[in-house]
Amino acid sequence: MNDEGQLEQEIFASFERGEWKPVRNQKGEIARFRAAAEATLLKNKRVNIRISSRDLEGLQARAAEEGVPYQTLMASVLHKFVSGRLVEAQNRITTRSNRPARKRAAA
Repeated sequence: MNDEGQLEQEIFASFERGEWKPVRNQKGEIARFRAAAEATLLKNKRVNIRISSRDLEGLQARAAEEGVPYQTLMASVLHKFVSGRLVEAQNRITTRSNRPARKRAAA
């Protein structure tokens, strides 16, 4: 079975178990999600940034996992950040030191 068929079966099983609850303010929720979708799709400015090749490769890998273009993923992350909806994962394992970065001495 393909991934879509399996996902559909999982959704149906969840519905059958009674895990789905009606939305209280359906019209308001639809309007809220419609506004968010329109704001996400509205692209009227171009921005050029420089990032490390390591970060770009990481973005491209994550975008591939999500099945979206990496520029779309970047725009989504930035949108979530500025709208206050980007949250840091709890219990995140990191390989970076928690010590403050040192400034390099001028050569």
